Amino acid sequence: MMITTQQLITIGMVIIGTVLTRFIPFLVFPAGKTTPQYIQYLGKVLPAAVFGLLVVYCLKNVSLLAGSHGIPEMIGIAVVVGLHLWKRQMLLSIAGGTICYMLLVQTVF
Repeated sequence: MMITTQQLITIGMVIIGTVLTRFIPFLVFPAGKTTPQYIQYLGKVLPAAVFGLLVVYCLKNVSLLAGSHGIPEMIGIAVVVGLHLWKRQMLLSIAGGTICYMLLVQTVF
């Protein structure tokens, strides 16, 4: 268990880390200066790479030969894809797929 001083130091460090990650990009890449091509490239490819990594991580332990055979996972993925194609809103897609998956796992499978 952390004592009060340790808790305050931890909270302070989290605040400093959050503030720094919010302000450093504005200091490194000011408004009047063009953003380097490499940073623009990363801005375009990293979101898809992160989602690909998340999909692999979420499905790594799914067994198609045991349990529910991956059916709730596949239905959840289909809901995410369907919602995204329909509304093009990332948070809605993620939330909808997560809710669908959790309902299936808790009530059906």
